[in-house]
Amino acid sequence: MMFRSISLLCLASLATAWTVGPASRRNVMNTIAAGTILASPAIANAMDACPPKSQNCVRATWSPPAGTSKKDAVKAIRDVIKAYPQEGQANVDGGGWVVAEDNLDSSGTGRVEYKSSGKGNFAKFFNGGKPFTDDLLLEVGDDGKVELKSSSRVGESDFGVNKARVDYLTNSIKALGWNAAN
Repeated sequence: MMFRSISLLCLASLATAWTVGPASRRNVMNTIAAGTILASPAIANAMDACPPKSQNCVRATWSPPAGTSKKDAVKAIRDVIKAYPQEGQANVDGGGWVVAEDNLDSSGTGRVEYKSSGKGNFAKFFNGGKPFTDDLLLEVGDDGKVELKSSSRVGESDFGVNKARVDYLTNSIKALGWNAAN
């Protein structure tokens, strides 16, 4: 479906390029590229990949059950996020969490900040006794499919904290009938 939409867009852009003025290869390709990028939300909202060999970043993809609307998908995502324990889980996120940005209904994006307890030796020695903060980024497509990325703001390793968080959330969304991979 997406390929067909992009193909039709390219043909329309090509026709427009020829009717507007002289058709050079550069003008035609620029018109096609601009039209494709502007019309494709999957490309326009693409989430950055985790850095190569990263030890403090995890990506996952969640797909809702067939026939789920974006509105229903967003509701399920919010429910899963809100059900995450404020006191953390499995020695992860002992400092709680807060929804920092929620544009899931409009642009399909959101961000949740998770904090460590700040009580461990690493927080004491490397972060002045302050909790470490991690970000969970969410992007929801029109089809309800979710891309998420959980990463630490500082450091090169998180000792598995982001993976534990994403695994917990992924298990919660799977319990609602979603397909999920990380």
